[in-house]
Order: sequence, then structure tokens, then C-alpha cells
Amino acid sequence: MAGKSGRTIEATPQDVWKKRIFSWEGMLVVLFLFINIFCRCISPNYTVANVLREMPKYLSEIFLLLPMAYILMLGEIDISVGSTVCLAATVACMATNANVPFVGVILITILTGAVCGMVNGFILLKFPELPSMIVTLGTQIVFRGIAEIMLGSGGSVSVTNTAGFRALSGEIGPFPYVFFLVLICGAIFVVLSVKTTFGRSLYAIGSNSRTSFYSGIKVGKIRFLVFTLMGTFAGIAALFLTSELYGANTTTGNGFEMDAIAMAVFGGISTAGGKGKMIGGLISAFIIVCLRIGLGQINMNPQVVLIILGALLICAVLIPNISAGLGLKKRKKI
Repeated sequence: MAGKSGRTIEATPQDVWKKRIFSWEGMLVVLFLFINIFCRCISPNYTVANVLREMPKYLSEIFLLLPMAYILMLGEIDISVGSTVCLAATVACMATNANVPFVGVILITILTGAVCGMVNGFILLKFPELPSMIVTLGTQIVFRGIAEIMLGSGGSVSVTNTAGFRALSGEIGPFPYVFFLVLICGAIFVVLSVKTTFGRSLYAIGSNSRTSFYSGIKVGKIRFLVFTLMGTFAGIAALFLTSELYGANTTTGNGFEMDAIAMAVFGGISTAGGKGKMIGGLISAFIIVCLRIGLGQINMNPQVVLIILGALLICAVLIPNISAGLGLKKRKKI
């Protein structure tokens, strides 16, 4: 029916389920199912038991995705994460070899990551005019440099007492501990982003930080908190990574920052800030993990896997822009 303005108003409400299915998150769920069917077709070893057994080596990166999504929502970026993981993993190994009780090792490792995050957050709090990419590029070099100094000429360290890390990599039935922790942390991050004032502040700052500041939102403190959270979860990721590798070296964590950003962007979170849903990032993370496991089981070259993931990321960025362009043309014709 047509209103006084000449616009046509639908008499029936829009189909909610249709809207959900054709949303970005809905399409990601469909892609997740397709990827698992595809992996099962190309690899006879792609079973639930084998996937769960191989999953822990990749799940540590999902810990980085969670706060990275928040950082991207703010319109910022953190490329020092891989170096933070390297430094925290090095500290974890050395603390273990120094016979520190494992509870102490856990606390020291997480604290190391948190301090690195606080350094990034403090610089951005005191000098808000500095781009986060430049700041974290500098700290990326600093954190990995400290790790390399600690590792010495050998460039690596192995854990002599693996009991604590073996316990950390334990399982409940076929499910590893880290799987449950990822799901719990993921649920908390989703709820925080959609149900709290803090989450709404993230989107507001990402859309327009200056307006948010004059609206009473404590922009600097939220940036500091989110970057500290990023470092803290890098410490957690380092713990679980060490429980898989039982050591650390100068290349530990290489590329982790790009993987976390790729998971978030593929999940529909905009690098420009203020857009995207946390749930999309989580779904995309498991899509990438399953794809890596399936392609790894057929011994595909890791570089080819990276090319495939890069192509998926480019498609994820292009599709919304193409859709927006087509929608604009359609509206102009109308």
C-alpha cells in the first residue's frame, strides 16, 4: 500500500528466517557445512575424532580472534600479537625450566601478555593521534627482539618438565579442554558485544570516535582496556600453543596477527570500524580451522592453503561492496 509520501509500505512483515538465512552469518553457516562435506570427500581421514584430535594446534589462534574483533570494531588494528605470543611462550618455557609451580607459570605467562597489551594501550591512550598500526608495528619488533635476546644464540628453548602442559592439553572424552574454553570465551565476547553498554560503545567509537568522545564515552580508557585484553588473550594463546609444541623459538607466533585479522574480516567485521558481528568471526574461525585440517590431511602444500585462505578473504571483502553497488544502482533506477 502507498503512503502519503508515495512510498510503498508492505502490508505483511518481512520473513525473519529468510533474513537470517541470507545474512552474512547465515551464509557462513552454510559455508561451514559445505567445507566439512568437501573435506570429508577429499580425505577419508576427515572424521569427527580426527578433527578434534588435530584441532588444538589451531584453536590457540581463535583466542586472538576474540579481542582482535573488538579492536577492529574500534577502527584500530594490532599487528604485535604474534610477537606477544612469542615472548609469552618464551617466558612460559623458561619459568617452567626454573621449576616455578605450574600455577605460577600460568599467571606469569598471562601477565606477560597483559603487560605487552598495556604497553600498546598506554601509548595510544597518551598519544591518541598516533595510528595504532604504527604503534603496534614498533612494539611488534620490540617484543620479538626481547624474546630473541632471552632465547640467546640457540634461538629456541624446550620445556624440560612437561607435566603441567600435558595436563593443560588434556581431554574430556574426545573433546580437548581448549575447545570448551574457546566456546565459553566466545560466548562471553558475543554477549558483551551485543548486550552491554561496553559493546555499544565499541560500535559507536568505531563509527565516529570524536562524536563518541563528546557524547560522554571514555574513548581512551576503552581503547586501553581492549588492547590490554588483546595482550592477555595472547598470553592465554601462548600457554595452549606451548602445550602443543613443548617449546618456543624465534619464529613462534609468526603470522598469528594476520590469521586473527583474516578470521575477523572473513566473519564480516569491518576494518574501518563500527560494523560486524562477533558471532560471524567465530563461525569464520572454525571454517578456516576445518579447512586447514582437511587440506593438511591430504598433504597439501601449506603455501597453497595460504593462497586459498587469501582468496576467501578477498571474496569476503569484495562481496559486500559488490552487493552495495548493485543495490545503489537498483535504487537509482527506481
